[in-house]
Amino acid sequence: MNRLHNLDYVRGVGAFIVMICHYLIWTYGEFNSSDHLIRFGLYGVAVFFILSGLTLYHVYEKNFSFNRLAIVLFIKKRILRIFPLLWLATFLSILISGKKVNLLSDFFLNLSGLFGFIKWDTYYATGAWSIGNELVFYSFFPILLFLLKKCIPLFFTISVLLFVVFIFFSYNVLDSSVTLTSQWKNYINPLNQSFYFLCGIIIGRIFKHKELRSIYSVLLILIGTITILLLPVKGDLIHLVTGTNRLVFTISSILLCVGFYKLKLKFPNLINKTLTLIGESSYSIYLLHPIIFDLIKQNFKLPLSIRLISTVLTTLILSVLIYQYFEKYLIKKSV
Repeated sequence: MNRLHNLDYVRGVGAFIVMICHYLIWTYGEFNSSDHLIRFGLYGVAVFFILSGLTLYHVYEKNFSFNRLAIVLFIKKRILRIFPLLWLATFLSILISGKKVNLLSDFFLNLSGLFGFIKWDTYYATGAWSIGNELVFYSFFPILLFLLKKCIPLFFTISVLLFVVFIFFSYNVLDSSVTLTSQWKNYINPLNQSFYFLCGIIIGRIFKHKELRSIYSVLLILIGTITILLLPVKGDLIHLVTGTNRLVFTISSILLCVGFYKLKLKFPNLINKTLTLIGESSYSIYLLHPIIFDLIKQNFKLPLSIRLISTVLTTLILSVLIYQYFEKYLIKKSV
């Protein structure tokens, strides 16, 4: 009943763009910061973090009682939603890559989800770093929600601190004269991403019980989209995630999320069902698309364009099936 279908659309489109970006890079080579698609792919993950905080606030704002039973149920839901597919992607990634596994440290950290807290750059499934970040955010969500309800000044203080950390990473920790690839460990540090999750909670707090005319929602979406497309940035991808550019792209991402959150536009039934299904399957698309790419590349010798198209279609079909017969089953078990 609390599901936000408009945000499903955003998740689905975001996961699809991230998949296409990866497939194009792995097929044709690296992109740079002036390429429009890569901008949406890079900030698509930031949007996921914002939507995560927003969705949790929207669902739990009224009903979270902060007792032991409520916290246990929250943890159970997060475990059944996140871990089974993460485990599957981790096992398959190790199997396909043939990497040596350190059972006593890295492998255990991946299976337990603790890698997000301790060694966030130690992950086997491509993209799993963001899942490690999410697990960190989930662990603090009940505390943030409690403070938002019971102690606004302390919540405000924490918000300011997280923003300061965000600025510190953007202007000091991440060096705009060095490539993003060489600074990847710093970029995927949960402290560098936590402000996005916080923004989602704040959006929920401000807008959950407020109406916004559709024209204003559309305007916010257009402003965010056009800014991401047209902001003049060149060179390595590091320029998209440092300095003033990062602030502008972050504000644009927030505007997109607010716009879609309050949008009351009703799509035709076929489009609505398609976008909703892709959105519901976005977690599978996000985690499994690198595995499917590697499997097809290793086992089928196809022209690049044919391989690209077949990989996209295979990913979408398998992700929908996995959501319907694996993820959905576990979601029901968590209720």
